[in-house]
Amino acid sequence: MALNIVVLGCGTVGTSIADVLCQHRHNVTVIDQDSDKTQKVNERLDVRTLTGNASQSSVLFQAGVPSCDLCLAVTGSDEVNLIAASMAKAMGAGRTIARVYAPVYRDLSTFDYHRHFHVDRLLSLEHLSAMELAHGIRHGGTVAMESFARGKLEVDEFEISPNAAAVDKLIKELGLPTGIRIACVSREGQTTLALADEQLRVGDRVTLIGTAEAIEELKGMFQTGTTPRRDVVIAGGGETGYHLALALQHGRFGVVLMERDIERCEYLAAKLERTTVVNSDATYRDQLEEERVGTADVFVATTGDDEENIMACVTAREIGAKQILSIVSRPDYAEVVGKLGIDQAVSPREVVARQVLGLLHKGAVISRSSLGAGGLNVFEIEVREGAPITEHVLANVRLPAKCLIAVVVQEDFVRVPGADDRLHAGDTVIALIDDSAVAESLQMFSTNGS
Repeated sequence: MALNIVVLGCGTVGTSIADVLCQHRHNVTVIDQDSDKTQKVNERLDVRTLTGNASQSSVLFQAGVPSCDLCLAVTGSDEVNLIAASMAKAMGAGRTIARVYAPVYRDLSTFDYHRHFHVDRLLSLEHLSAMELAHGIRHGGTVAMESFARGKLEVDEFEISPNAAAVDKLIKELGLPTGIRIACVSREGQTTLALADEQLRVGDRVTLIGTAEAIEELKGMFQTGTTPRRDVVIAGGGETGYHLALALQHGRFGVVLMERDIERCEYLAAKLERTTVVNSDATYRDQLEEERVGTADVFVATTGDDEENIMACVTAREIGAKQILSIVSRPDYAEVVGKLGIDQAVSPREVVARQVLGLLHKGAVISRSSLGAGGLNVFEIEVREGAPITEHVLANVRLPAKCLIAVVVQEDFVRVPGADDRLHAGDTVIALIDDSAVAESLQMFSTNGS
């Protein structure tokens, strides 16, 4: 079904998003205050264009925002994006997304901009790119769940050790306390829902979600002894490097972050308590050798320059780093990075395009993403007035066996629900649903109008 979508801003990001949406045959309107940009987009893509300020109501009305299904504010200004997306939501847009660069806008410990401005999603290219890199460094299930926990729940993953207490036990026999849940189990490259009758085996990777304290207490149930540490060196302390270090610095990773700007180093050192921040330039071989990149398990280049990233990666491979990853923005470099020994190249534009495509839903579903191989999906769903899911406590709701409600968000409170919890209109749930149970599960969230 074709959706009506308004894209505010036609820079590199806005244009690439509009291009992807056109390929999927959606009706797209693009707004930018630079007439040269709108003209170029109009010549290249099958879209409607308007020249004007995205934060002015008259321009938004002219673009048809009140009746659009999705409004994406992706100009180069965080403040314009927040205001425009907030206005679009108030004017009647189905869903609104604001791109933000500054990490303060996503930091819930200072202020919840997301809820204050009534924007459905704050989208950071840098954070998304970092999560894609983290996906390549460790198992992807944990990363996919982390973004939905909003920083208020811990998501961790453990490989079941020989002689661990959980070996050969059914999940229902583990006696997990309230407030913690095994979300999924990965075995032989397949990720499946953690069903009560699932028997755990040595080598399985289980993803737990709950409070940090609860997970720490249960860690010994799945692992015996200590987990080998993997050494990761990140080149570039911009926002992508910062978010990647933040995602990896706890647990089994030892992280070194190389940044050439001394002031940025001081900022990073204050923010990243478990990361070693060094004032060093990764484009120089001797400095990579000085930071022992040759013995690192993983080297990641996240500077803002493709050529510098590629050069640093080639050098890191030559001196012995085992796994090489990089941010590479230019599409024309995609064909050559593999030949240069780079194991994974992440394109921010491709990452954000996938994110946007996952948000193209009507009704109660806010987003849908795949959780690796195995047919398991992560759904973000809005609980609406009159939906069947609200009629009983969860223990008495007739959800399919292959549907697990992992997280409930109520206002500012994020928790793992128990059997006696009841969902209410306005809540947001994160549900893990197998492909075979999607239609039946979503019926529980549907109303006559959705």
